[in-house]
Amino acid sequence: MSQRRPRSWQEMREQEIRWLVERTGEGLEAWNARVRAYDPTDEATLRSWLAERGVTGYPAMLLVMERFGYPDYFQASADELVENQYRDRPALRPILDTIVALMPEVGTIELQARKTYVAFLTPKRTFGALVPTTRTRSDLGLRLPADLKATEALEPAKNFAQSSVTHKIGLSSAGEVDDEVVGWIKRSYAANS
Repeated sequence: MSQRRPRSWQEMREQEIRWLVERTGEGLEAWNARVRAYDPTDEATLRSWLAERGVTGYPAMLLVMERFGYPDYFQASADELVENQYRDRPALRPILDTIVALMPEVGTIELQARKTYVAFLTPKRTFGALVPTTRTRSDLGLRLPADLKATEALEPAKNFAQSSVTHKIGLSSAGEVDDEVVGWIKRSYAANS
């Protein structure tokens, strides 16, 4: 079953702590103590050190923020983050609502509100995101095989807000979330489950 409401950063933090324990056998306090003892001077050094110890992805991001500070938007609720994304482009909000409503037919999906987009996650990893890119267009980003050929709707995504995204579909209205778009969402979900 899909989560119908995007998770806040605070809720995601709790999940990242659980992943840290599952993947390493040690919790946040133990890792924070190890990081303090290592005393990295910058984020890149810390990320490299963590990777050498098998800590990557969201747990690594968590430890980097624990060491160097959380962004201001981390304190906002999921609703506040989404409201801010669509504050000056309310006509695009129905695109998000339509995509969120169809997620139960796609699979078990978690939604995460970020500062500029909403991410879609399988139980394994991020498979897509929706970004209100301009006042008249949202981009649905999907994580698909990199060598997948572009179509009329699907194009390669360069410099997308969610870095794991490889392809995107531009949408200007909820009515454009048709069978083809749903098919691409399902394909991305399956490829990342």
